Amino acid sequence: MQPHLLVHNKSDNVGVVVVEGVTAGMELLGVQLEDNSDFRIVALQDTPIGHKVALTQLTNGGDVIKYGEVIGRLVADVPAGDHVHTQNLKTKRW
Repeated sequence: MQPHLLVHNKSDNVGVVVVEGVTAGMELLGVQLEDNSDFRIVALQDTPIGHKVALTQLTNGGDVIKYGEVIGRLVADVPAGDHVHTQNLKTKRW
């Protein structure tokens, strides 16, 4: 089965949607690329290809980690399976 979600680094707390058509309530097959392990998570929102999904409960003010790097700070709590994007993620640069 083709994965819906990829996680690039074991320290990542978000995965990247790699297929079209992810809808709320859909069970996603995720693959952790460092060890090729897989997992399942339910999408809480429709999420476009290339966008991020929280792998665990994330807390307002916490870091978002993708590719093993901090890519921003949360401005809202985000439950596992929820879409992580500009509505709840801001850069730490400004």
